[in-house]
Formats: sequence, C-alpha cells, structure tokens
Amino acid sequence: MKKSLVLNDRAAILLKQLVASYIDDGQPVGSKQLAQDAGLDISSATIRNVMCGLEKNGLVVSPHTSAGRIPTEQGLRLFVDNLLEVQPVEDKLISQMQQQLDPDKDMAELVNQASQLVSEMTQMAGIVSVPKQTNAKLRHIEFLPLPDKRVLAILVTNEKDVQNKILHMHREYTPDELQHAANLLNQKFTGLDVHEIRENLLNDLHHSRQQVDDVMRTAVEVAGQALSEDGAQPEFIVQGETNLVRYNENTNREQLQHLFEIFDRKREMLGLFDRCVHEDGVKIFIGHEAGFEGFGDCSVITAPYSVDGQTIGVLGVIGPARMHYDKVISVVDITARLLGEALDH
Repeated sequence: MKKSLVLNDRAAILLKQLVASYIDDGQPVGSKQLAQDAGLDISSATIRNVMCGLEKNGLVVSPHTSAGRIPTEQGLRLFVDNLLEVQPVEDKLISQMQQQLDPDKDMAELVNQASQLVSEMTQMAGIVSVPKQTNAKLRHIEFLPLPDKRVLAILVTNEKDVQNKILHMHREYTPDELQHAANLLNQKFTGLDVHEIRENLLNDLHHSRQQVDDVMRTAVEVAGQALSEDGAQPEFIVQGETNLVRYNENTNREQLQHLFEIFDRKREMLGLFDRCVHEDGVKIFIGHEAGFEGFGDCSVITAPYSVDGQTIGVLGVIGPARMHYDKVISVVDITARLLGEALDH
C-alpha cells in the first residue's frame, strides 16, 4: 500500500462496505449491491467511477470476467489499518475463558488449552509457541519400560510443569533398573537445573567410566535422553487446522496443501513468531506479508504473552484473508493476555 494514499470519505465508505460484503460471502461485489448496502444517495455509475479509482490504486480487483470486485491484499491492509472498528470481547465470555485457562494447570496444559480455545472461538487454526524452559529445576523424574526398547520418561520441573517423553534406547530395561536409576536421580539432583544435571552426569561417566556402577550407567543412559532438548517439547501447538478447509471451497487444493505443509515444516512459522515475540500488541499479516510461499489468501493474527513482565511466547490464529478482523483481533489479544496471567500464577 502506498503510504501517501488517502481516500476521500465516499471512497472510504465504499471500500469499507465492499470489504465487509466480501468477508461475509467471499463473492465479488457489484456496483448495484454496493449502492444498496452502503446507504449512499449516489448512482451506480458514480460508484463504478469510485471503484475504478480504487482499482487504479491497487485496492480492489475484478477477478476473472466478473463485473464485481474484491479487495486486494493492499485493500485489506488499508481497511485493517484505517477503517476497522475492533469489537471488544464481552465480559461474560472473558470470565468463561478465564475458567478454562485454569492457573492450577501446568504450562503444557495451559498452552494446549489456549490453542484450542482461540481455535474454537474463531473457527480457525489456533497456534501457540511453547516457551523454552531456560531455568527448569528438576522436581521429580520417573521411568517406565515400554515394548521395543522404549522407555517413557515422566519429568516434573519447577512447580508443576510435566513432560512425557518416549525414549528410544539401545536395549531393553527392566522395571527395577529404571526404578533404581530414577531414585538415584531424584536423591542426587532434585532442585538443580536440568541442563546442569545432564552435563554433570556425562562428565561423571566420562571421567570415571571404569568405576561407574550399573545403576549410575543406567541413570546416565536414560537421563541423557530424557533431559536433552531434542524433541523434549514441541516448538508450537496447532489446533483446528481442519477449520481452514471450509474457508477454501473456492480456492484450489494446491493452496490448501501449501498451508498444511507450513505447519509441518515449522521453520517458517517459527520465523514469523520470532518476528512477533519482541513486538508489543497484536500483529496482523495479510497474505504474502507473512513471508510464506504459497500462503495465498490467508492471514495471520498474533499477540505475545508474558510472564513476570517478560514475553515468553506468541499466540495467534491462521485463517482466510477474508476473516472478521473486528472480532478475531480481540479474541487473539485477550486470549494471549489471559494465558500470560494464568502462567503468572
């Protein structure tokens, strides 16, 4: 969008009405319909002249051979920045959201709940980045044997954060072996930083390999994987991806496939969230502004969430570019705030 572009009142009203109509049904809007919906006492010919001006400025376009017009990414951006009236979330609904984001839940549960909540409220894909635990203190650890040389590690850190991790080991471990290893780790390392614990274990094994007994060796082998960062936590949670299917009835399957591939590759999504984590307030990316190849007619709305005044993650939604921005922006903003408050407690 050209920064110097300023619409007169008539053009602004017609663009706002055109965007509203397009968001509602996804269809091109004709001059006759605009004349009826806008409530302006002007002729269809005058409206067509205004539309021609908007089209020359890159704000609307006529798709295919249709007589109607739809907003471009630039048109939606001007609408969001200058013409949008954001609708606040009702107090009653905020109270219901607070109940679902129960502070007594651990971090993983809260992040998962927030992703589900924002997805259900917007009927889009809800996405929340999972904060990395840079100062996780061990509270308790357990190991349970699984078939096929696998071990389930249950790791409790800080006050109430719980992680379950499947470890793929080089041999089978008996329940007694795993119990003795867990007892050793809990007795020796409870209250210490998990990263320091892993380094200490590896150093002990390296410097006294001959003197290490079987219990210690087992503890090092299973704890080495359980306390590693690799795959310990998902980098973000996505829920409600299937909601996007119903918005894409009129777009090709290739674009929808590109969108689902973005969730799988993660790199692009994490890159976008990194751009948002150091920014204040809600950020809106329309179409190609998100920087994703094949993103097409979709938008991302994000808001950071904080604990103790420090931003630790980003919450957002992905949906069609013709989403109801006036409602979705408020939902994303308040959900991020409530998630931060719940984690703060």
